[in-house]
Amino acid sequence: MATRQAFFVASADWKRLLKNRDVVWLVIGQAISQIGDGLSKLALLWFVYDLTRSALEMTMVGILQTIPPLVFGPFVGVLLDRVAKRSAMIVIDTVRAGLLALIPTMYWMGLLTLPLLYVLVFVTALFSMAFGPAMKAMEPQLVPSDQLTQINALDQGTMTIGQLLGPAISGVLIAIIGAQNVLYVNAGTFLVSALCKIPLTVKEKGPSGPRSGSAAVALRDLREGIQFVFVEHRLMLLLMAVASLATLGSTAFIYLLPVLAKDYLHADSVELGWLWASLGLGLLVTTLWMAAVSQRELCQRLGLIAGASALGSLAIFGLTMTTSFPILVLLIAAVGVSSGVVNPFVSASIQERTPKHMLARVFSVFNTGVLVAAMVGMTGSGWIADRMGPSVSLLATAGVSVAAAVLTAVLIPWCHRLRA
Repeated sequence: MATRQAFFVASADWKRLLKNRDVVWLVIGQAISQIGDGLSKLALLWFVYDLTRSALEMTMVGILQTIPPLVFGPFVGVLLDRVAKRSAMIVIDTVRAGLLALIPTMYWMGLLTLPLLYVLVFVTALFSMAFGPAMKAMEPQLVPSDQLTQINALDQGTMTIGQLLGPAISGVLIAIIGAQNVLYVNAGTFLVSALCKIPLTVKEKGPSGPRSGSAAVALRDLREGIQFVFVEHRLMLLLMAVASLATLGSTAFIYLLPVLAKDYLHADSVELGWLWASLGLGLLVTTLWMAAVSQRELCQRLGLIAGASALGSLAIFGLTMTTSFPILVLLIAAVGVSSGVVNPFVSASIQERTPKHMLARVFSVFNTGVLVAAMVGMTGSGWIADRMGPSVSLLATAGVSVAAAVLTAVLIPWCHRLRA
């Protein structure tokens, strides 16, 4: 009876969320934009490699896309806290569309050089890094506090759809129209995303305090955001520790997957595609569940994160003990299920506890810390795999997930004390 009642409550919450016109427009725009992002990631790498025939030159694209959020993210958050988020997102999408369209246009005109291509990639990344904090800062204006987990789950769901559909569609389009022309398609998705923001009826309050654009005011605002996360609110530091450790493990696993398929399983590209799809499907299952259930309080969320991390560690450990392809698919799907729990819960918790006029800079500071963990996961998993083999790297990744589960479980009593 209790389960049936919970189902009806969750169904009512789901219907209430989707009746929100602003949420529907936001989700539609994000789904289209994320598919476009998935198109662009493969097409841009393919285009650069086809242009240069150099793997090193190709990897520069990823480096140039990582530097802006790592170095400039907190400063962008200060700026976003002083502008209307809806307008900022429209401008960001429009500028990204123009920059992406410029790459194939200049290529066809014979004006595209490799340094210029890198500049366009870097500037596009500068604008792209501002989109996430702007959206996270706007979401509490769209839904009541008891639906923050759900809207963050929907946001994660659009990203998952993009990861599943984007690369597959991109491969087909590259074969039909060429990699450089796929960038035009991605530019079009950004324009559609911008148009979807226009009907939003969110009424944002202006920032409090002086609106001077001086460096002193900007540094003061940045310091305020850093102090909020690291000094004034220990729950924020708790959430960053949990998110960083979980991200380190999940990122390490994602970058290990091609190595695992090729060197450990001796799988071909089609089988790698199935393994990658199973990871995304697991993530999507978690996303749909989180979007449908009622909101949990913070300490309960930490319990679920601890359980999910433990599940992920067991699944990763299981990968070292079998070469059966169907079992591998199920285990990787379990990893996807576990990794999908962290982001919606953590994002909703930040949105609940941060003053609205500080949301963008707090998210930017928070994301910078998590990005550092992601980079450690990328490089660490690759280093261990190169020197000790993929099995050892998998065991190390499973160990990180165990550490995330243990840390989160240990912090639950602290969470109860802080909330008392």
